[in-house]
Amino acid sequence: MEVIQRNLEENPELFSIRKELKKRQRSLLFRRFFSNKSMLIGSIIIMLLSIVVFFAPLIAPQGANEMVVTERLQAPSGLHLLGTDNFGRDLLSRIVYGSQVSMGVGLSVAIFASLLGLVIGLYASYYRVLDGVLMRICDGLMAFPGILLAIALMAAFGAKTENVVIALSIVFTPYIARVVRSAALTVREQTYIEAMMAMGAKSWRIIWLHIAPNTLSPLIVQGTFIFAEAIIVEAALSFLGVGVPAPDPSWGNILSDGKMVIFQAWWMTAFPGIALILSVLGLNLFGDGLRDFLDPHTNHVKK
Repeated sequence: MEVIQRNLEENPELFSIRKELKKRQRSLLFRRFFSNKSMLIGSIIIMLLSIVVFFAPLIAPQGANEMVVTERLQAPSGLHLLGTDNFGRDLLSRIVYGSQVSMGVGLSVAIFASLLGLVIGLYASYYRVLDGVLMRICDGLMAFPGILLAIALMAAFGAKTENVVIALSIVFTPYIARVVRSAALTVREQTYIEAMMAMGAKSWRIIWLHIAPNTLSPLIVQGTFIFAEAIIVEAALSFLGVGVPAPDPSWGNILSDGKMVIFQAWWMTAFPGIALILSVLGLNLFGDGLRDFLDPHTNHVKK
């Protein structure tokens, strides 16, 4: 690095060429991003949802659990833009604060499952003995439908937001581990990895400094899909009464409250359902676009 820096200082033309190359690389990245419609639309939806999550106290007109019994089951109006629920709580406030819970659970699950799946996938790909044990455990977990396994784990752990995160992380970790292992096995067979092993390089150095960075692209893409799936499963658990406990708002809880009055107060199921659909749609579009964006064999720029 010192030699390169000294050459750049001695040759101003090289510095200008390097600066121009960086400028063109940034321009190319922007062109690829804006030509990737799925990623662009998904990014816009995620950005809007992030604004709602971070500025919930400013957007919500009332507290999430503030009840006015005399105003129960009121239709959308100027006073309550999305109506009220069966306890007289403002539905817009419930949905806005519920986005913090639902999105928070989904993001936490995506992070924890990705980290745990990364560790399992890397060590399973490097050590053949661990591969047989860890992958059979993953196969056993994947044999159960995700929602049924989550319900069973919640029945054992108890209805609590933290337990929802733990249960869903266990459910989705095998999927991440499988993706990481597949990518790591390809990298492990590369010549430079075999050369490092022959030279006696330490295993942890090979795994974390040379194999792990090459698995980040599929890991990040799969993490976005896990994010979306975790939101759906959390809503399903809360809808069934084994997820986020009442009165804490989550989109699943709101839908559960609305099912009893679906013909009398349609807004209690329509609006949280729309919020759930938009969040999952945005994350899936972003994940699809990100997968294409990170694929070096895909040409994103229209000529």
